[in-house]
Amino acid sequence: MAVQKLPLAKAINESLRKALETDPKVLIMGEDVGKLGGVFRVTDGLQKDFGEERVIDTPLAESGIVGTAIGLALRGYRPVVEIQFDGFVFPAYDQIVTQLAKMHARALGKIKMPVVIRIPYGGGIGAVEHHSESPEALFAHVAGLKVISPSNSSDAYWMMQQAIQSDDPVIFFEPKRRYWDKSEVDTEAIPGPLHTARVVQPGTDLTLAAYGPMVKVCVEAAAAALEEGKSLEVLDLRSMSPIDFDTIQTSVEKTRRLVVVHEAPVFYGSGAEIAARITERCFYHLEAPVLRVGGFHAPYPPARLEEDYLPGLDRVLDAVDRSLAY
Repeated sequence: MAVQKLPLAKAINESLRKALETDPKVLIMGEDVGKLGGVFRVTDGLQKDFGEERVIDTPLAESGIVGTAIGLALRGYRPVVEIQFDGFVFPAYDQIVTQLAKMHARALGKIKMPVVIRIPYGGGIGAVEHHSESPEALFAHVAGLKVISPSNSSDAYWMMQQAIQSDDPVIFFEPKRRYWDKSEVDTEAIPGPLHTARVVQPGTDLTLAAYGPMVKVCVEAAAAALEEGKSLEVLDLRSMSPIDFDTIQTSVEKTRRLVVVHEAPVFYGSGAEIAARITERCFYHLEAPVLRVGGFHAPYPPARLEEDYLPGLDRVLDAVDRSLAY
């Protein structure tokens, strides 16, 4: 059947399987992605079906993994790299920002870098240090990289397909706390453009903009606000670089208020860029300053404290109340 109800992790697995079947130049690389099927079993069964030359268990060396992927891309392959956890990407950061992101421009467009780097990110799973971080702003700041994150299974399936088909390097952030959330996936649907935001829920009084793991929280906040007679529009941004400012602007010109929500710290986070751009674009429409909700400017805490660190329903609704009070 074309339409199935799948967990987000399984949707990515099916998308990777489709890519391996369709294009012999697609390879999957990473720590424990083969025999184990990955820590979250996202690549489960792929090595068994496609062999060790297409689904490759690598050494524990993130810089070497990404460097190898760059070399493979130069030879015409389309490698999909898994970084096992968000906090493990930093040994590879040099390769990503000084080589992968720059190669196309350095070669004056003669070289393409069709590399996808999958990064499970965010908190909410009770993990230890360096397993719950949200470093998306560090990559969105780097010219030459596309940075995206799905919030549901359908987007996970189709955005992965589009990322693999892209000739530019894509950082694919997977919200690990949503891996087991199920939603419908139509594997025969024609997807919209990769870097467009989507209105998840229409509203009239205020816009909530989020991506990845926080979209679900914003939908819950909109439902809670509706009980008090407040109509909130929820946008799923889907892409952090480039950002679909046009869709955000259209929404804000209607609602006249905007709250941006992400798990990453508010300080220098993606929400800051959105707030600045929308203030420039919508200055004469806004009836309140753009507000941001996110994590604190502090290292991610131990698991027993993460619910105090992560922005939840109460913090989102508090921002909504403050915006509506202007």
